[in-house]
Amino acid sequence: MLDANIQAQLATYLERITQPIELIATLDEREESAQMRELLTQIAALNDQVSARFDGQAARRPSFRITRAGADMGVEFAAIPMGHEFTSLVLALLQAGGHPPKVEPEVIEQIRALTPADGGDFVFETWMSLTCHNCPDVVQALNLMAVLNPRVRHVAVDGGLFQDEVEQRQIMAVPAVFLNGQPFGSGRMELAEILKKVDTGAAARDAAKLGAKDLFDMLIVGGGPAGAAAAVYAARKGIRTGVVAERFGGQTLDTLGIENYPSVLETQGPRFAAALEAQVRANEVDLMNGQRVAAVEPGATTADPIVVKLDNGAALRTRSLVLATGARWRKVGVPGEAEYANKGVAYCPHCDGPLFKGKRVAVIGGGNSGVEAAIDLAGVVQHVTLIEFADQLKADAVLVKKLKGLPNVDIHVNAQTAEITGDGQKVDGLVFKDRVSGETRRVELAGVFVQIGLVPNTEFLKGTLELSRYGEILIDERCATSVPGIYAAGDATTVPYKQIVIAAGEGAKAALSAFDHLIRQG
Repeated sequence: MLDANIQAQLATYLERITQPIELIATLDEREESAQMRELLTQIAALNDQVSARFDGQAARRPSFRITRAGADMGVEFAAIPMGHEFTSLVLALLQAGGHPPKVEPEVIEQIRALTPADGGDFVFETWMSLTCHNCPDVVQALNLMAVLNPRVRHVAVDGGLFQDEVEQRQIMAVPAVFLNGQPFGSGRMELAEILKKVDTGAAARDAAKLGAKDLFDMLIVGGGPAGAAAAVYAARKGIRTGVVAERFGGQTLDTLGIENYPSVLETQGPRFAAALEAQVRANEVDLMNGQRVAAVEPGATTADPIVVKLDNGAALRTRSLVLATGARWRKVGVPGEAEYANKGVAYCPHCDGPLFKGKRVAVIGGGNSGVEAAIDLAGVVQHVTLIEFADQLKADAVLVKKLKGLPNVDIHVNAQTAEITGDGQKVDGLVFKDRVSGETRRVELAGVFVQIGLVPNTEFLKGTLELSRYGEILIDERCATSVPGIYAAGDATTVPYKQIVIAAGEGAKAALSAFDHLIRQG
């Protein structure tokens, strides 16, 4: 399973283990069980404090549990955790073996204090795929909770190994998390978000803590490339700087590959986001992650602080403000889209594509993201139908040429999506109208991937400052908005070309402009 180079690297990591751990596998006669046995045997051979047993009695086969010797930790993989989940495996081994996690002490105490109201256990199941770049954050967060709290159990399940359960539970998108057998959440979730949902007192404690913070010189709303760049530039001026973000990293967390950022030959979105966060923290910025902004109240005069109100009721005060709220996937807005979200309607082909192996799917959108999605999916699914509203595909010529060369792809231009149909449980087709002939056609399929652009996250700013007819924040060449002291940057603004490098540059510009405003205000 593991080549010599990977084994050498893993052996180095396992030297950090301070307490013995056991790998307890439950196997059957499937080929995947033989692969799991080989993987666990190799891992156990790398360190004397790691042992492997093959007499487990778990419900799923193949699967294995990681526990500290003499303890009963609830960390389990019903998967062969390679691909994106190999890091999840390594972290689980280290944390079970006593290596301290990179989490704030107060978060560790919060996890250890969790107690189910019914006196039972928190039993989590995460359905994931090994090609999903959003899944590891969820798996790693829940694994950590299971290591720290014996009342928390977690199993990460590879949907590809347990297709019967996937069909039974109607899982059409990953990651999909269940708590005690009931749906808990879907899509990317960070540790803070999970804790908020299970710790009912967390919101009130957060509000009290945040509301007590002193006045900021500059506050940045948003943690994507624009917000991160603004924070670094502001902090380097020696002023009190804070960032409030719903999820630090923004859209980059949902980006599989980044190959066009200067000086970075290639990287993955989550890795890029982690580097952004590390740089922001290194500059001693007050990072308030997992917080949604509800409203912005400008001061009565330029001398008065700007108030940023959060969903949890807390209010932050700042002398200047940079809005870098980014954007989100645009919805088609047709019947069936909302009803079948995560039941066949998906927005991430890299994450959810493997769930549709051997099935027929559609991609809505003929730009770069849509064509790239169709190309990726064509290598996994039985057939792809691409639907484009315009009279031609808008993607780069090299992508269009590659797409047209694939034998299992149909392309429809001048096609208007009219409806996504289903059987009440999951998607079963798509209806589109030929804009030239007026003919309506229906395509039978199991999934629809929407790739039609972005919508700025600016709803909470309506009536506060000037927005374009598309909802973008209107800014000038200095990133100034219509309200003195408030600046904006990135995909939420009217700046053309929504690219990471442009967002970062605009974030730096906004911070410098806001700092100039502070100087002139004395």
